[in-house]
Amino acid sequence: MKSLILTAAACLLALSAGAQEYRLPDRHLSQHDQLLANQGNAGISVENTTKYLEELFNEEEEPEFDIYTEGWDSKLVNCYSGVAVPQTATIDVSKFAMPHPGYITSPYGYRRRFRRMHKGVDLKVNVGDTVRAAFDGRIRITNFERRGYGYYVVARHTNDLETVYGHLSGFLVEPGQYVKAGQPIALAGNTGRSTGPHLHFETRYMGYAINPCAIFDFANQTTHTDTFTFDKNTYQNARNYSPSANSEYAKQYLKDHPVKPYVRSASSAAASSTAGAATYRVRKGDSLSKIASRNGTTVAKLCRLNGLKTSSKLQVGQRLKLR
Repeated sequence: MKSLILTAAACLLALSAGAQEYRLPDRHLSQHDQLLANQGNAGISVENTTKYLEELFNEEEEPEFDIYTEGWDSKLVNCYSGVAVPQTATIDVSKFAMPHPGYITSPYGYRRRFRRMHKGVDLKVNVGDTVRAAFDGRIRITNFERRGYGYYVVARHTNDLETVYGHLSGFLVEPGQYVKAGQPIALAGNTGRSTGPHLHFETRYMGYAINPCAIFDFANQTTHTDTFTFDKNTYQNARNYSPSANSEYAKQYLKDHPVKPYVRSASSAAASSTAGAATYRVRKGDSLSKIASRNGTTVAKLCRLNGLKTSSKLQVGQRLKLR
């Protein structure tokens, strides 16, 4: 952690006073207004905003398992295994959308405490917030990983990047579906290896986990430039990352989006207990949309698997296929 603080301090000294000030471009203001309404009593309990900001990065969550190399069939996920990757490549990132307007709660980088890399950034969310596609492309995977990412989405984009969105509470897309930058693809959550609601966000090029801060300026809710130059020697480096600017943005974000105590409800407990299950037993008060959200699937898929219509009435005790 000390090395992370020293690195952040060095980056901060390298920035001018003007560069440390956060600025939200007009073209991105609308994204704040387009979030889905929070579903239920969700959030992270914060006694004092200032104290919370001072403690940013002090408690590092254990990094998620790398879905590209640990415990997964490479034919399903790491399709770049054995493929020659160029030393450098220029990638167009001009047509983008921020996956979520939350500030960084845990940055990309090596975790000395856990002796492993954190291959993305964690963004502040509330359960039920909208998660959006960062670029145009096609959904390659929607899946569940109990020990790591929880419910997650992998999207392949027309600019050859892939993005990963982890710890979701529900999917709004299906594999093979084409999406545009900014299109809602999932609902944020707290599934998998997670101690509180957050969005784990990765940017990858042919399997290489690029530091998202090399592409995105999260404090200003934009990209640094219209193109990103991938280089095998520098892809882990951030570009003008300023913890001070992130803290300033966090203050404004919390002002615009007051946090609420996060309460583990009976429904979320039920979702955790059935995560990854093949079937689900209908409970009192259930609906197709609730069941789909809890189990990381869609109403359309539930109807297709169980021969139902969206208007079908569910019976308590009825067993539904999920997979």
